[in-house]
Amino acid sequence: MTQIKPLADRVLVRPVAAEEKTVGGIIIPDTAKEKPLRGEVLAVGNGTKDEQMVLKQGDQVLYGKYAGTEIEIDGEKLIIMRQNDVLATIG
Repeated sequence: MTQIKPLADRVLVRPVAAEEKTVGGIIIPDTAKEKPLRGEVLAVGNGTKDEQMVLKQGDQVLYGKYAGTEIEIDGEKLIIMRQNDVLATIG
């Protein structure tokens, strides 16, 4: 994977794949699935003078439905967002 280093208070997150749902034997296509709200932090910035970086690589996080910007790197869809878009850590 290409090395990406987020700047300032940004974090790079790999979304957890949405679970496949079926309704009465009908498989719901990927395009109709809800955007995942959980992911793993892959890289973090250094923070800013006003906001210390509290997240670290490997953290499992919950984030808002419309948080961040989706990017594609080496065929993998990732999200880059500000630390304050992260709602909570898991575990």
